[in-house]
Amino acid sequence: MKKVYASMLLLGLACHTGMAQEQPHDTLMTNRTYKINEVVVTGARNETDVRHLSQTVSVIGRTQIERSMQPSLLPVLTEQIPGLFVTSRGVMGYGVSNGAAGSISLRGLSGGTARLMVMIDGHPQYAGIFGHPISDAYQSFLAERVEVLRGPASVLYGSNAMGGVINIVTRKMKEDGVNTNIHAGYGSYNTLETEVTNRIRKGRFSSVVSGSYNRTDGHRADMEFEQYGGYAKLGYEVTDNWNLRGDVDVTHFNASYPGPVSAPLLDGDQRITRGMTSFALENNYQKTSGAISFFYNWGDHWINDGYTPSTGEGPQDDRFLSHDNMMGISLYQSMQLFKGNRITVGFDWFRYGGRAWNEYVSGEKVGTTSDLVDKHEDELAGYVDLRQEIRSWLTFNAGLRVDHHSRVGTEWVPQAGLAFHLPRAIELKASASKGFRYPILREMYMFPPQNPDLQPESMWNYELAFSQRLMNGQFTYGVNVFYIDGKNLIQTLPNPNGSGMLNQNTGQIENAGVELQAAYRINRRWSVDGNYSYLHMKNPVIAAPEHKLYAGMNFSQGRWNVSTGLQYIAGLYTQVDPDVTENFVLWNLRAAFHANRWLDVWARGENLLAQKYEINAGYPMPRATVTAGVNINF
Repeated sequence: MKKVYASMLLLGLACHTGMAQEQPHDTLMTNRTYKINEVVVTGARNETDVRHLSQTVSVIGRTQIERSMQPSLLPVLTEQIPGLFVTSRGVMGYGVSNGAAGSISLRGLSGGTARLMVMIDGHPQYAGIFGHPISDAYQSFLAERVEVLRGPASVLYGSNAMGGVINIVTRKMKEDGVNTNIHAGYGSYNTLETEVTNRIRKGRFSSVVSGSYNRTDGHRADMEFEQYGGYAKLGYEVTDNWNLRGDVDVTHFNASYPGPVSAPLLDGDQRITRGMTSFALENNYQKTSGAISFFYNWGDHWINDGYTPSTGEGPQDDRFLSHDNMMGISLYQSMQLFKGNRITVGFDWFRYGGRAWNEYVSGEKVGTTSDLVDKHEDELAGYVDLRQEIRSWLTFNAGLRVDHHSRVGTEWVPQAGLAFHLPRAIELKASASKGFRYPILREMYMFPPQNPDLQPESMWNYELAFSQRLMNGQFTYGVNVFYIDGKNLIQTLPNPNGSGMLNQNTGQIENAGVELQAAYRINRRWSVDGNYSYLHMKNPVIAAPEHKLYAGMNFSQGRWNVSTGLQYIAGLYTQVDPDVTENFVLWNLRAAFHANRWLDVWARGENLLAQKYEINAGYPMPRATVTAGVNINF
């Protein structure tokens, strides 16, 4: 069976918006229309025509992000990216720790287990101690577009990118002028969302400054959520070929979690602050381009795990606190040595870790602390990525990364692929790539199952991709087939050398699946799109549905824009051993009216079929909700 799957390498429609200036809504084919000579940065570091990449990169553009009318980026990714799923537990907010949602999985590999990476402008964003993304930090005001590489990206980005990457490309002003947007909405369960963004470009100087405040009472008692966010980016074009930029992003949220409905929790509270900053010097010449950048992200966590009165528990004596950070330097240069050739050479240094401790506020230990972990580790890597056009109809891709970990040792990471450009606007791609991740600090040093002798996880991903454009680009479609074979996955099992449990490199993964995607621009007013993914897992995991189907429609005429979509989820594991699965259908509807030059009125309805369902076991999702508001532009 492995040989059969391994010979089915990926079929895929790459959905791209490119880097061209945004067009009016009624002239866009759709944000997923495939256009010739579009470029992306994820999957190649430098700006690359997507036709020449052997892996599938899907792109959600700014217009589609705005049409989603969501303060978070993740709901629109769940709808539009086949194979990608994000867990939820309420109206707004994902939280961390016990009962948290916001676990992002792609083809059954989860960011919650550090097997999927989220980046901002190519810089990794994850908690230094726990190794996973913080979903509440990825707000819509950040993104000009989001590029999702489906499949391993470890050659370019190292550990934690074994299942793929989500790269948030931040906003910028393309033409001289000043633009300010105010977004405000209010809806079910006393939910408020607000955002202000100002963008300026004058000559060689540009800036983006955004701020937001969001809150909700939640659809259950003790499920409040409150969030503050701010982002600023400054850029200066030193010359026609050199560009300097720097940015900073800070998100703070206060969250409450009520526990499962079968055992309600009291005092389950969190106060989380996440921040990041980066500086980059970029060059762009006709035959070479590159950048050197520095990034730093950090987090402060304060968590009260709460207590369950029904079981006789009382208030917790301690509070969990942690400060984690991650910093790095990235350097790469891409060169065209001769016609049809492009070689990229890069270097990365990462340092991550932090300190976690318990602080006692009552009981016998009141006024004292107990350390859980205080440690940092380093990664040092070099890589080379080669792309060669062999003929006008064939591009060869290959890459190799040598990655050294300060404790584990050295990991070699290869990948290779072919992209065929065939008649009738057909693209056929085949690739084989290795992904890996180092054990995270929590697995090695925290809590009773810890094991400092853990080794890296690794996997191979085999893909074949087919896509085609018809009717002068009005209709696009594609099919993906993939097979994943992984080993040395870290699992918590009985300690073979004593009592208790121990984290061990004993797990395997064997996933295979099919992903389909299509978009059709019927005319200037109507467009439809859809995607479907089927995932077969030999060893099922939570939050990775077997079937995921989305069908959407958009209507735009005059002052009106209306979009609607149905999402069908089946075989979603909310619990394993024993297995518990969920099936449900969600209907969402969004509408906006352009009242005048500076005012839009909008509304969105979610789960309008009032489905009863759970994504996190024990946390029922809200029935139908409605939110409405205004956008002011000047």
